[in-house]
Amino acid sequence: MRFQADHDLHIHSFLSDCSRDPNQVPENILALERENGFSTLCLTDHMWDAAVPGASKWYEPQTFEHIRQSRPLPQAEGMRFLFGCETDMDRYGTIGISREVMDQMDFFIVPTTHMHMDGFTLDGSEGPAERAALWISRFDTLLNADLPFHKVGVAHLTCTLIWKRHLEVMRRIPVDEYHRLFEKAAKVGIGIELNFDPATFTSEELEIELLPYRIAKEEGCKFYFGSDAHTNAETRAAKAKVDGILELLPLTEDDKIPFLLEL
Repeated sequence: MRFQADHDLHIHSFLSDCSRDPNQVPENILALERENGFSTLCLTDHMWDAAVPGASKWYEPQTFEHIRQSRPLPQAEGMRFLFGCETDMDRYGTIGISREVMDQMDFFIVPTTHMHMDGFTLDGSEGPAERAALWISRFDTLLNADLPFHKVGVAHLTCTLIWKRHLEVMRRIPVDEYHRLFEKAAKVGIGIELNFDPATFTSEELEIELLPYRIAKEEGCKFYFGSDAHTNAETRAAKAKVDGILELLPLTEDDKIPFLLEL
């Protein structure tokens, strides 16, 4: 059976400092995603656990205590609204979540591609070649971490946060490195996030954008969709986004992360 677009596991509320939408509250998110036909949602506000040293100035206020204000999450018949977070990994490989907080998360995501945070996730002077090497090393670091990978996703592996012209970075990543990393990702069981807008690329650019996902499938990785919505408008557009992705990637329900199939 074709991969069903029935979930969104990367959603921000107004509690994420980058949201700026006062209407992006759990009740509205639930209603909009119900219109999208999704049955499983996960709220993943930005969070750096106060118990883990090293938060940036931006992350310092966005603690577990801050994001848990959204609980209890509203529910609706035939839907599940889960509680999670998007934590981060600094340039030293520290991941901003303690085991105690991990245990309280239904699901959480860790980006390796937040290369826009100068001085926090990278030094700030890196060009495309250096960022390609960072893409590899940061993904490796995440896969080597002690995490409950069955409920962890790696967020937006291909995105403009890598570099304003991120495809210049992606084309510098050797194919054999893609294979090595995704083979490792499949073994540990981390989820690979589907999160890009095909409508923004030319056909030539799409070949670069799609390559890692095609290799991930070949290596046996499992996938989930995350809209990364920060506003009501982005939440409303989530269904069109995932439908566009699934038109290009021949995924089936067997390619979905077990976490979703077991709920």
